[in-house]
Amino acid sequence: LRHTPKWLRSFLYFFCLLFVAGSCSAGRILVFPEDGSHWLSMQVILKELHTRGHSLTVVRSSASWYIQDSCPIYTFVTVNYNQIEDVGPVFFETLVQRSLALQRMTPILRFFEQQKDVTAVLKSFHGEALGLISTMLDDASLMGRLQDAKFDLMLTDPAFPAGVLLAHYLHVPMVYNVRWLNAGEAHVALAPSPPSHVPVYNSLFSDRMGILQRTENILRYLVSVLQEHFVILPIYDKLLKRHFPAGSDLLTMQRSADIWLMRVDFIFEFPRPSMPNTVYIGGFQCRPAQPIPAELEDFMQSSAEHGVVVMSLGVMVTSLPKEITEAIAAAFAKLPQKIIWRYLGERPSSLGNNTLLLEWLPQNDLLGHPKTCAFVSHGGTNGIYEAIYHGVPVLVLPLLFDQFDNAVRLEVRGAARVLEVATLTSSDFLEAITDVIKNPTYRSSIQKMSVLHRDRPLSSLDTAIFWIEYVLRHKGAPHLRSEGNNLPWYSYHCLDVLFFLLVIILAALWAAVTLCRLFCCKSDRKQKID
Repeated sequence: LRHTPKWLRSFLYFFCLLFVAGSCSAGRILVFPEDGSHWLSMQVILKELHTRGHSLTVVRSSASWYIQDSCPIYTFVTVNYNQIEDVGPVFFETLVQRSLALQRMTPILRFFEQQKDVTAVLKSFHGEALGLISTMLDDASLMGRLQDAKFDLMLTDPAFPAGVLLAHYLHVPMVYNVRWLNAGEAHVALAPSPPSHVPVYNSLFSDRMGILQRTENILRYLVSVLQEHFVILPIYDKLLKRHFPAGSDLLTMQRSADIWLMRVDFIFEFPRPSMPNTVYIGGFQCRPAQPIPAELEDFMQSSAEHGVVVMSLGVMVTSLPKEITEAIAAAFAKLPQKIIWRYLGERPSSLGNNTLLLEWLPQNDLLGHPKTCAFVSHGGTNGIYEAIYHGVPVLVLPLLFDQFDNAVRLEVRGAARVLEVATLTSSDFLEAITDVIKNPTYRSSIQKMSVLHRDRPLSSLDTAIFWIEYVLRHKGAPHLRSEGNNLPWYSYHCLDVLFFLLVIILAALWAAVTLCRLFCCKSDRKQKID
C-alpha cells in the first residue's frame, strides 16, 4: 500500500474501521438495573447499545419509583411485586435525617450507631431484592418466557444480587455496570485490597493513612466482612436451596461475571490493585454541553461577569431540613452570582432575588455552560464526574452512602471544599462558596483533572460498549477471570500453606528433640556402664 494514493489509503482505513465497529451482530441483552441514580447511568449505556442495533429487555418491579415502563427502545418485563417496605423518596428523606443526627455524635458513638444503621439498611434492601427475585423464580410462566427468549447476555448492576441470581438461573454470561457489591466497594470482592493503603467504604480516609487510621480501616473492613457473611448471605440461603443446585454459593456467583464495568476513573479514585476483567468507565455518562432552554439561557446571561452557581442534591433527596435550607438560601442571597437550585420543598423565606428554584434542571448542560463558576453538590458519583468532565469546582454537602468518600477524594485532589451539613450555618456556607468561586486553586485543580479524564484512546462509553460486545462475540470471557475467585478464603490467603509449613516445622522440631533425647540417654547409659 506504500504507493497507493493517500486518499485511497484513507478510504480503506475508514472502511476497515466501519467493518470492525459493525462486526458484532445484534445481541439479545437482558438488563436488570437498580433504581434511582443507578438507573440514570444505566440508561446511557442502553441508549448507545440500542443505536448499535441490540435488542434490550429491561426487568423492573411494579413498585419501581424511577424506572418507568414505557420507552420505545426497550422491551419491559414488569414483575408484579408488593414491596415489604417503601424504599422510595420518603425512605431516603428518613435516612438523611438519621445521617444528620449521626454527624452530631461523638466519633466512637457514631461508629457503633452507624454500623447498626448500615446493618438495618442492608437487611431492608436485600430483603426487597430477595422478594423481587423470589417472585420471579416462583413464576413458572415468566421464567419460561425468559428462557425461551434465549438471551445472549445479562447486563446488571450487582449492588443487590437479584440480577446475578437470574443470570445464573438462565445460564447467560454476565457483564456488570458496577461500583458497589453487598456491603462495600466492588473491588474488594474482585481484587486484592490491602487495608494498609486502600480505604474501606465510609472510612473517610485517603490512601495515605497513619497507624491509627490503618487500625480503624482494618476494623471497618472486618465489620463489613461480618455484615456480608452473617447478615447478607443468609438472606438468600433458602432461595438458593429451592432454585439452584446443591452447594450453590452467592459469592461465587457474584464473582463469576465476565466483565466488571467499574464506574471509576483513577484521576478521581485512589490507585489500587486490579484484575484483567475489570474495565474502568468512570464518567461514561458525561457528554459535551447542549444548548439549554431559552429562559435558562437568559437567566445565565443576566449574571454578567459574576457567573452562576448550580446546586443539586441528586434524584433521591429533594430537600433538606428547613433550618439548613434557610441558611443556604440566606447565604446565596448575599452573593453577586446568580443561583440555579434544583429544589422541590417549601420555598425558603430567606430566598434572594438572584436565586431560581427548579424542580428539574439539565445538570450536565448547565455545568458545561461557560457562565457556570461553581457547583454545590451532595457528592453523588454522577454529578461529581460531570463536574470533573466540565472542569467546575465543587462545594460538597455529603448526606448518604458513598457521598462522604467521594467528597474526601475530590478534596484530596484540591478540587473541592467539603462542609458538614449537620452543623451548617449561613456564614459557614457563604465563606465556603465564596472561597470555591474566588480561589483559583480549586478551578485549576479540577480543570487539570478534566484534561486527564478526557485524555484516553476511547471514551469511557465507547470502552463500555466495546467490552459488552466483546462478551457477546465470544459468548463470555472466562479466560479473564482469576482462579482466585474460586478458592476458599483460607486458600486465597495461603493460610492452609502456612498451617502446612507450621506442621512440618513442628514435626522437624519434635524429631530433633526426640533424637537429642535418645542420644543423651545413650550417652548417660554408656557413662554409667563405664
